[in-house]
Amino acid sequence: MCGLAGILMSGGCGGLNEQIVRQMCDSMRARGPDAVQYWSDERGLCVGHRRLSIIDLDTRANQPMCSEEGRYVIIFNGEIYNFRELRHTLESKGEVFRTQSDTEVLLKLYSREGEAMLTRLRGMFAFVIWDKAKQSVFMARDPYGIKPLYYAKSGRGWIFASQVKALMTTKLVDSAPNPLGQMGFWFFGSVPEPHTWFRDVSALPAGAWCQITIEGGLEGPYHYWDIADAWREAPECKMNKMDVQEIVRSALSNSVKQHLVADVPVGIFLSGGIDSGALAGLMREQSGASIQGITIAFNEFKGRHEDEVPGAREVAKRYEINHHVRTVTRREFEDDLPKIFSSMDQPSVDGINTWFASKAVAELDLKVVISGVGGDELFYGYPSFRQLPALVSCCNFIERVPGANAVVDFMFNQKATRSGNHRWRWLTLFGANLYGAYWLRRGLFAPEELAGLMGEVFADKALCKMDPQTLVTSMVGSLPADSMAAIGQIESMAYLRNQLLRDSDWASMSHSVELRTPLVDAWLLRDLIPVLRSFGRFKGKSLLAASPSQPLGKDLISRTKTGFGIPLGIWGQESMATQDLGHKQTLAQGGGDSRLWAKTIAKMVYA
Repeated sequence: MCGLAGILMSGGCGGLNEQIVRQMCDSMRARGPDAVQYWSDERGLCVGHRRLSIIDLDTRANQPMCSEEGRYVIIFNGEIYNFRELRHTLESKGEVFRTQSDTEVLLKLYSREGEAMLTRLRGMFAFVIWDKAKQSVFMARDPYGIKPLYYAKSGRGWIFASQVKALMTTKLVDSAPNPLGQMGFWFFGSVPEPHTWFRDVSALPAGAWCQITIEGGLEGPYHYWDIADAWREAPECKMNKMDVQEIVRSALSNSVKQHLVADVPVGIFLSGGIDSGALAGLMREQSGASIQGITIAFNEFKGRHEDEVPGAREVAKRYEINHHVRTVTRREFEDDLPKIFSSMDQPSVDGINTWFASKAVAELDLKVVISGVGGDELFYGYPSFRQLPALVSCCNFIERVPGANAVVDFMFNQKATRSGNHRWRWLTLFGANLYGAYWLRRGLFAPEELAGLMGEVFADKALCKMDPQTLVTSMVGSLPADSMAAIGQIESMAYLRNQLLRDSDWASMSHSVELRTPLVDAWLLRDLIPVLRSFGRFKGKSLLAASPSQPLGKDLISRTKTGFGIPLGIWGQESMATQDLGHKQTLAQGGGDSRLWAKTIAKMVYA
């Protein structure tokens, strides 16, 4: 796990370009504190790399890494979990390796297969390869979009990096706002890719590659893997639970095994829920080493349903995990807010919980941690899997009743006025399909509120191109007929991709911690295609809970879902009650109101 940066321009790569790349790498120091190196081609490329050493800790594996014949140079962020299998295949074809790294495997694979190699890579990755012979840069990103990669066209050529903020430090990119990116944030609390907060900066889409030539031409992006196909292609599944369970157990066990590949110890976030609990059990089966489990606690939650400590302790005891409970106080939260806003690469209403959990991991001198993120999307764990089909069915029924739409519109306009939730006004227009219903459930602001949030001109530009429904459609594409599978696709490609995974990246990397996601794995998803449509028949993620050979306890399985939260609402109320302002006004203004918190975030991240 690392940070990469570079600039490509015709006419040579002089000292100024090297200075620009160094500046970007300096801004990403936390992503790779173990080493930093640079490489230049006099014809127009300069790249830099900050390394967090996880696989092959020797300096021989530092980057940028050049191929033996000198044609290719790579900078790489992420991990290729099946690199040893790929290396064995390459060695059987006569390849000789100088390192024990996955980076060198990528180089040799690309030299043999080009972009065709991408479907063979199991891992999380974003990398850039310079082809000296073709005078072009090849960029690629993993299928789920776990690792980020951004690029922008500037007057000096193309620049690219692991973070938007790294690009903006160069002053080469116009800071003009991106109406669609900012509209996406106000609608959902995160910026949907390929958009960013800024007009001239784009995210390379998940599961895509592109190529930039020295003359400045951009070829692509082209998708080589669309995870949506898993839900679209999933067949009807009538297997009994025992047969389904065996497929799930085998696929999950294999995924966990792959995600434990490292030359340093691997810990785990223990949230007290099914996702991290099941992964802890599977880790115990795969690892003979001592496992460190980390749980975040808040005094305000003690003795309440939101307290994750009791459930986490139960899991730790069951699987003999060394358990560390890290309590975060309101004072620490307030003191760390400036660091959090500085670390947050793009505005997001989430991620602060992961920031503190990663801080606790770093305090234990761990570099790698397993997260249970993705379990709800994969195993139908969110209330949306039940609520959205019911909402769509209800709205379709209303449409068929003469005069009912007018009555419902009147009622919900009144409700919108009383509650301050403007989305109620759009119920009959957007509630009749899953795209619109998803926004009604997960959204923050309504279209008529955009002018007050981003200015009338930019709001009009955004709304001329997209409304909430078409925005969701652009993120997830066509949906399968099966409603549960469709919602799994939406949650994975909208919420998981644009918020949870992106938050996991900036929040963990700001503490020099690599966060791994065994439940977010394109190969796992592919292995589960035969049984994906059966998951709705088995409630409470019971398939996941029963996957370890020693299943999770009944008390943990039956525990009502709480989410991985922090007591913002309680702290905000206390601040307002005591008029405890100053820089802490941020907390008082945001509190537990996600709409107010979104406004605070938007002001602070690029302040």
